[in-house]
Amino acid sequence: MGYLIALIPALGWGFQSIVMQKIGGKFTNKVMGMVLSTFVFSIIVAIFKHPAHFTSDLIIGSVLCGIFWSVGQLLQVKSFDLVGVTAAMPISTGEQLFGTTLIGALYFQEWKSTWQFVLGIAALVVIIFGITLTTYSDGKVSAGSNIKLGLILLTISSIGFIGYAVIPRIYNLNGWDVLVPQAASMLITTMLIVGSQKNNRSDMFNGKTWQNMLTGVFFAIANIAILFSNEINGVAVGFTFSQLNVIVATLGGLWILHEHKTGKELKFTLSGLALVVVGAVMIGITKQ
Repeated sequence: MGYLIALIPALGWGFQSIVMQKIGGKFTNKVMGMVLSTFVFSIIVAIFKHPAHFTSDLIIGSVLCGIFWSVGQLLQVKSFDLVGVTAAMPISTGEQLFGTTLIGALYFQEWKSTWQFVLGIAALVVIIFGITLTTYSDGKVSAGSNIKLGLILLTISSIGFIGYAVIPRIYNLNGWDVLVPQAASMLITTMLIVGSQKNNRSDMFNGKTWQNMLTGVFFAIANIAILFSNEINGVAVGFTFSQLNVIVATLGGLWILHEHKTGKELKFTLSGLALVVVGAVMIGITKQ
């Protein structure tokens, strides 16, 4: 049962990108729909799982989490329109794994023994090589895509997600306590960013935004499930299993969204994806 719960975040976060691309709309509609659902879910959870007292660390950490997540999510979704989910997700996941692992090892000193350093560094090398393979293109780039801009946005996006992942540890925040203030920060930050763009302001709450609340349901379920998984299985198993979302998203991009890849590009993408997953498992082992 514990392992089944551990798979829920992978499925939720994996299908999240597929659902939003199927529903469509501007990238701002997609993220607005997500944060609206996430905020509603956080309120519902808070009714049953009463948060502790709101300390200054909880408020500051939650606000920062929301800001980093909003920037990361907006740019990641924008990259989907530029390079596609199939290309974006392995790169995004690999960069996040690399960044969070490096910070964990150097700042939080998670690696204490020689075998952790050896295995961890090997995992980072495997992930970098995997990311490199997924970026392969034989030159037949589809119309409207912009690989260079997409890669830049993905890298900035990954920095946002890395901040979202490590800030709760810096402020020593409990996952359950942070849900409501974090979701509120996500909602407010996203509204401010979207509202600052005149061409998107009028579309902030249009039909596509409400439809994309379904995307937010997948995100919110995964976000809550990872808390249960970490409690039941431990962070090592919960973390590793959650990273399998890249398989769901990448294969979904190919089979459900019908994103085009030449035969050679497909081989490179799937090989790189496999290496990113192997790297994630190796990192999970170092967390034992």
